[in-house]
Amino acid sequence: MGFIMAKLKHIVFTKLNTAELLSEDNVNFDTIPDDYVVVKSHFTTVSAGTERANLTGSGNVGPNGASATFPKKLGYNCAGVVVKIGSKVKKVAVGDRVVVYWSTHSNYNIAQEDLVVKIEDDNISYQEAAISFIATFPLAAIRKTKLEIGEPLMVMGLGILGQIAVKLAKIAGACPIIACDPVLARRDEALRYGADYVFNPLDKDFAKQVKTVTGGVKVAIEVTGVGAGLNETLDCMAKFGRVALLGCTRNSDFTIDYYQKVHVPGISLIGAHTCARAEKESTHANYTHIDDIKTVLKLCSLNRLNLIDIIKETHLPDDCTEVYNRLAFDKNFPVGVQFDWSKEF
Repeated sequence: MGFIMAKLKHIVFTKLNTAELLSEDNVNFDTIPDDYVVVKSHFTTVSAGTERANLTGSGNVGPNGASATFPKKLGYNCAGVVVKIGSKVKKVAVGDRVVVYWSTHSNYNIAQEDLVVKIEDDNISYQEAAISFIATFPLAAIRKTKLEIGEPLMVMGLGILGQIAVKLAKIAGACPIIACDPVLARRDEALRYGADYVFNPLDKDFAKQVKTVTGGVKVAIEVTGVGAGLNETLDCMAKFGRVALLGCTRNSDFTIDYYQKVHVPGISLIGAHTCARAEKESTHANYTHIDDIKTVLKLCSLNRLNLIDIIKETHLPDDCTEVYNRLAFDKNFPVGVQFDWSKEF
């Protein structure tokens, strides 16, 4: 029997600083390719940094430094249930609860089988699973630094990636964990998530404060993506320290003395964009997206990683225009925001 969906809904950035919920009527899912899957979305998660950059028309958001374009669909972490599979799909079946990565904020996601990961533990909620892909970004950054148990680690920038980095650093055995952000509420949150010390990078004696409790940072996860953040991070490093550049740089405000801050102390700067990873087979310190998603789900299943407390607000898709208006203009936009699609059916 054919499977026909009457209406497909997407959150779309239709123009600068504007998001709308748009619909497509009479979408026939019988036409999907043989290796594709149709997933009924339950929750999708806002990736504030990437989505704000695209929503507000920033540059350097695409290949070769391309600027943001409209219309645009984002929302690359979804959790839901499989409702249809192509004839060649082997890894999942209809009825499976799954994560879809590189997805969109939509009531149904139509994705290639390789972009779908089964949720093996029924105790993991859709809400938590809908953050699992985003959580692989700081996980990959930590892996690339080859962190050793007992090494002091600093997270610069405490948005959603930075807060998850604090949680993962604790699991990985970093000691002490330093969390840095100008916003007091975010520093307080990082303490609850496992940071041992928190500091304001705008303080005049910031680097001295960090070095007092660490003797110099061995590993840093730089999440701000701005020159000032990297500059302050480098001032805190021990000799031969490793800095993972996780935050996406959107501008050219870098005025760093690379000779004194990188070359002389032997600092390693490590590109840690999530696409700079193994594609087919995981190796030491370089895992595939799928294997890292499975790792995050296992950590959640064993109660070693809690992603639920990252979620601060949950909205219906109909509220998207107001939510994204806040994302564009409100500097205090929450770290963790999700859309609940389960009432769309």
